[in-house]
Amino acid sequence: MTTALDTLLQPLDAQRPRAESQLALIALVAWLRPGAAEGLDAAAARADYLLQRLQGDAGLRAQIQAYFAALWARVDSASLLAEYGIAQRYSLLRELRRRVALRWLPASADTDQLGALFDLAFVAGDQGWIAALPASTQQGLLALLAPPRAAAQDALRLLATQISATAQDAELRRRLAAPWRQHPPLRNLPEQCAQLLTALQAGDTTAALQQAALLRASLDPAREALASVWPELESQGVSIELVFNIEQLEARLQRFEELLAVSLQGPGAGSALLHRLLECGAEQRGIRPLLARHSALLARLIAERHAETGEHYISRDRGEYWEMLRRAAGGGLVIAGTTFIKFAIGALALSAFWSGFWAGANYAASFVLVMLLHWTVATKQPAMTAPALADSLGQLGPSGNEAQRQQALSAFVDKVAALIRTQMAGILGNVALCAPVVLAAQGLSQLLFGAPLVGEAPAHYALHSLQLWGPSLLFAAFTGVLLFASSLIAGWAENAFVLHRMDSALEWNPRLRRVLGPERCARWAAWWRSHVSGVVANVSLGFLLGLTPALAGFVGLGLEVRHVTLATGQLAAALGALGLPLLHTTEFWLALLCIAGIGLLNVGVSFALAFHVALRSRGIRLRDRRELMQALRQRVRAAPLSFLCPPRA
Repeated sequence: MTTALDTLLQPLDAQRPRAESQLALIALVAWLRPGAAEGLDAAAARADYLLQRLQGDAGLRAQIQAYFAALWARVDSASLLAEYGIAQRYSLLRELRRRVALRWLPASADTDQLGALFDLAFVAGDQGWIAALPASTQQGLLALLAPPRAAAQDALRLLATQISATAQDAELRRRLAAPWRQHPPLRNLPEQCAQLLTALQAGDTTAALQQAALLRASLDPAREALASVWPELESQGVSIELVFNIEQLEARLQRFEELLAVSLQGPGAGSALLHRLLECGAEQRGIRPLLARHSALLARLIAERHAETGEHYISRDRGEYWEMLRRAAGGGLVIAGTTFIKFAIGALALSAFWSGFWAGANYAASFVLVMLLHWTVATKQPAMTAPALADSLGQLGPSGNEAQRQQALSAFVDKVAALIRTQMAGILGNVALCAPVVLAAQGLSQLLFGAPLVGEAPAHYALHSLQLWGPSLLFAAFTGVLLFASSLIAGWAENAFVLHRMDSALEWNPRLRRVLGPERCARWAAWWRSHVSGVVANVSLGFLLGLTPALAGFVGLGLEVRHVTLATGQLAAALGALGLPLLHTTEFWLALLCIAGIGLLNVGVSFALAFHVALRSRGIRLRDRRELMQALRQRVRAAPLSFLCPPRA
């Protein structure tokens, strides 16, 4: 071990070329790191041996100390201490690009950036074995590194300036609660920090401690001010970039406190800061944590928007149940017309893109018409109702007491039962009117014109496309993904509408008021504020259903969509074209079973995805799934009909 260690320590010389000595430093850290088959004790043994070796050789110890003194003098240590692991670019996309480059582009050891050297020396997981080192060993290694106090003080000054500048951002100040807008926090942080550093440099310990106490006292109100932004975001729309800045500001406040402890030479402060830097290094290499954090934020804004809308799609009593059935029947009437227009577009033999475009326009217009008539399409409900369902799980976390947990479980089971029977009512209403209307139209056309609206050739094609053993069920699951995607687009659009205050612009724009008049502007603003999510959801869903197969075909993917109500209309059209003898064929009944599977997958996939997003947005972990399933089983045993029939009251 002695020979190997001496070989590693020899290049750690201030007179050696920078790249050579820094490669040796990286190799020394790798030597200390325990191997895959070794325990944490191996790292502690090597670290203790290193300290003993230096303690017993004064010349070698002086060489290593001189090397680290030269290292601190030539590198930008303040940037490491103040900025490492904290994004300097106030943009999610820029931070993503930086992490991709850090992860995939090779880095050079010939650098004067201490952060880059830190990334090369330490890897993910190093914080584990370093934290397991005895406290005396950690202190010995830190004493060997001997970072100058001036580095921590420079980092403190740099961080105070950055915090103050970020806190004065115009967008952030606009979202602060009213009391904080008049007196923004952290305005005087650089001046207070300068007074602390002056006291430290003068050796006035009493004044330094007093000033440090004032600094710490100013950080708590700052955190309260930042917390006041979140309710504003929920009511005024979420800006991802603003939230990213808030997160980075909170990280800077935490780093400021850690550097403050180091500057005051608090016990264990150096070790705590080192562990924080190691954690930040591991975190900043990850692309998935960054995307997960911000996708959770997006999930929250979508779930919050749809939780309100989704409540209207859950029937709790017989009145609401029959109302849903009536609305779904109206939706089925419109979809019957959509079915014939779809066949007409197919008969035009357009190119793949234009056929998909006009099919999407047909779907979008139909869905919007259903919305304007206050009817419904059954398969659109799950993406909206899942967030409302997850709302009842808010008390399942560890913070909720037992009474709250039981209340949340009961509310969850009630909503699940209501949701299942509502979905059945929605699908039944759609199908119950769509199929007879299509059959009636086919028969009437045969009676008046001698031929059905949809002929035998497209009828055979429709029947063949609905075979149970074919890819239809896979396409139905894919359609469920598109249903969910439309809800994401709708949530994003509504958030953007609120964020940019488009309702206020529609009502108070001078040019619009001159052209349309104040009353019409007010009506339009109110209407769009209430319906922007629905319009965008329906239009986006229509074009997703129409264009996705065409665009997938360009790259050789034979994807199609299978929507339960549209498929029912197609089967009814085939029955009207081929006649009653079709009822005696196996092909027809397999197609009917396929439609049942399509409905199940349309609803199930879109609901599962939306429910997952809703759970994630509320930070509810799946460890409570067993308790949820047990509560559902108890309800099935106690009242199975509650999942099928609405209660009397």
